[in-house]
Amino acid sequence: MAPDRKDRFWVGFDLGGTKMLAVLFDDKLRPIARQRKRTHAHAGAKAGLERMIGLVRDLLQDGKVAPDQIRGIGVGCPGPLDLDRGIVLEMPNLGWTKTPLQAALQEAFGCPTVLANDVDAGVYGEFRHGSARDARCVVGVFVGTGIGGGAVYEGRIVRGRRGSCLEIGHIPVIRGGPLCGCGRRGCLEAVAGRLAIAADASKAAIRGEAPHLMQSAGSDVAAIRSRVLADAIKAGDMVVESIVRDAARTIGWAAAGVVNLLAPDTVLLGGGLVEDMPKLFREEIDAALRAQVMPSFGKSFDVKVAELSGDAAAIGAAAWAQHVLNL
Repeated sequence: MAPDRKDRFWVGFDLGGTKMLAVLFDDKLRPIARQRKRTHAHAGAKAGLERMIGLVRDLLQDGKVAPDQIRGIGVGCPGPLDLDRGIVLEMPNLGWTKTPLQAALQEAFGCPTVLANDVDAGVYGEFRHGSARDARCVVGVFVGTGIGGGAVYEGRIVRGRRGSCLEIGHIPVIRGGPLCGCGRRGCLEAVAGRLAIAADASKAAIRGEAPHLMQSAGSDVAAIRSRVLADAIKAGDMVVESIVRDAARTIGWAAAGVVNLLAPDTVLLGGGLVEDMPKLFREEIDAALRAQVMPSFGKSFDVKVAELSGDAAAIGAAAWAQHVLNL
């Protein structure tokens, strides 16, 4: 049955390096329809924007909703953003530079569009509808290929003057350490992100210390993804488990500084590695946090695992648009 013409809807869009997801929500942010496509990295900004617009049009058609029924569109995307002007300053994985994403969607659909960092959107989604629901202050740590961070304080995303902030993955943890993708050395992401874990696991496989990993993925770092690591641990590769646990402890140790600064009541864990090994990451990060934070903060927070999975950024983007536009 088609929705009533008086009904109003929201679109949440999660733009990633490999996939784009659009979800249609009613005014209470209940999902109505969803569409997803591969992003087609390096196709360029113009082609990428056209692909996004086409996906939203497919979504509205699927949900039997007219464009004039959309109250707003929220987009969660990676890369440095000018949040005030709605511009993607740089997205190297997609080849985008100074791309007016907000203006393009507003022109195509005639409704307000709000941008947010993808991790910020995910944390906000969990704050509104997930495991961090109604926290006064939630700090999110999302562990995947890199390590992203975000925070919600008293119902608002914590952000900088023009862009997002809380780059937990780029907290320096080793002076003169390994080179990070940001160009600096010794960042948490370069030490404990998935690529760093995979590199150490690959060496273990070559040495004959991780036979199950060698059988399933060989020594190719690109092939050693979160699920592969989890399966190797389940199969008995103890050295892989040791590598992953050590990385999780390092994340907890670094995140302790953020807890000391913001005193959150919830530390939220998400991302691909956490989704595939939730118990391991929660245990190690929780223990490392409580051992490293100021003693007075030791019992002031809960460590929780995100529960919205791949929908978190889309839900959070729509919810944040609803909040910002105050509609």
